[in-house]
Amino acid sequence: MIRVVLVDDEQLVRSGLRLILGTTADIEVIADCGGAAAVGTILAHRPDVVLLDIRMPDVDGLSVLRGLRARLDGRLPAVAMLTTFDAEEYLSAALRLGAAGFLLKDTEPEELVTAVRTLASGASTLDPGVTRAVIGGYLASAAGSEAAARAVRVLTAREREVLALLGEGLSNAGIADRMSLAPSTVKDHVSAVIGKLGALNRVQVAVLADRAGLVDRGR
Repeated sequence: MIRVVLVDDEQLVRSGLRLILGTTADIEVIADCGGAAAVGTILAHRPDVVLLDIRMPDVDGLSVLRGLRARLDGRLPAVAMLTTFDAEEYLSAALRLGAAGFLLKDTEPEELVTAVRTLASGASTLDPGVTRAVIGGYLASAAGSEAAARAVRVLTAREREVLALLGEGLSNAGIADRMSLAPSTVKDHVSAVIGKLGALNRVQVAVLADRAGLVDRGR
């Protein structure tokens, strides 16, 4: 069972998300709250996935991420930021703080369910509507392609293969299948890649893989 906490200052939004996710047998919304109660609620319930509004009037999503990082020593649950088209200035900051995904608030119900399952599997999720803004905003202020290429030299050849597949957005299971490796072996490689590159999560290493030219655009 995938355990989810919903954070949005609008009760109507939380009710709608709860209703959608409640139609599935493998997802349970264990709590929902506004921004002011978010950190305490998440710490109390320790969910697998958090859907977090990026912009709220009292305590916004970035503040919640900072609070979680401080209290969890950087070990965040899978957090997907709920956003709108007019919140681009927040996106790269959320990525740096450890967000594992970005979803538009008008995401179709079936896509929302798929995104939650994807996040729970350890993969990242980027709504097509915000992908360009997220990646573009992050890369605009991140290391250039040459610096990214130098950064990945600390990885072994096998770890670079794993990094390239992370850049394609594959889950651990997908990487294991593609590389004919045991899932436990892939998990170890992914942890090593994230650690060696000093990243917070898979989204950040996926961006770095793209910047370093490791992602196969022909697939």
